[in-house]
Amino acid sequence: MKIGGINTLTLLDFPGKVAAIVFTAGCNFRCGYCHNVQFVLPEQIEKLKGHFIPEEKFFHFLDTRKDLLDGIVVSGGEPTIWPDLPDFLQKIKDRGFLTKLDTNGTNPKMIEKLLKEKLVDYIAMDIKMPLDEYKKLSGVKTDGKILKQSVELIKKSAIEYEFRTTVIDEFHDVDVIERIFKDIGHVKKFTLQNFRPEKTLCPSFGKFHACTSEKQNTFKKIAEKYVDKIVVHG
Repeated sequence: MKIGGINTLTLLDFPGKVAAIVFTAGCNFRCGYCHNVQFVLPEQIEKLKGHFIPEEKFFHFLDTRKDLLDGIVVSGGEPTIWPDLPDFLQKIKDRGFLTKLDTNGTNPKMIEKLLKEKLVDYIAMDIKMPLDEYKKLSGVKTDGKILKQSVELIKKSAIEYEFRTTVIDEFHDVDVIERIFKDIGHVKKFTLQNFRPEKTLCPSFGKFHACTSEKQNTFKKIAEKYVDKIVVHG
């Protein structure tokens, strides 16, 4: 596993748990608003060569946190592009930690394997746009049917989960939000997180805007028709 970085403590990223985050390097998306550029762009990842965190060092860190942390968030980048993700998660669970996966949902076969082998306790999947319009934000051609497979696998699983959308004023309106929920159907939990233009993969996205609180509230009312629990950030 190519480990690009570690956040040694978070109280926000694994709901209800004290956790650390491990960031894997590499991603199959090029979302213009991404703020983890160093774990996405090949030229940025190249700069990390020689500075990747060895797995043994990461697991030594976990061994020193057994009584301090409840769980580990595996984020990125996109963790599911790595074939050794199941082994990596198993090693985390063998040490007694809960696991949370952040994913873009483009690898349903991996998600199915992780669920079947009970290697994740919580999954958060990003929903960028209506499933047939992903390229507007993902930057690459994306098969909506594959994304839908991941959505359904997660919804039918027995674990905790959430779907989440980063809303950008220039891309998300009432019609877009309504179509997102029609695509994914009823879900237990959904998070609307507001765009932050301070650091973006594509410089042009720095010119776009966060949604107003009024617009966020409108989105929230739409979500309440489809969601058991809606969370709004920003």
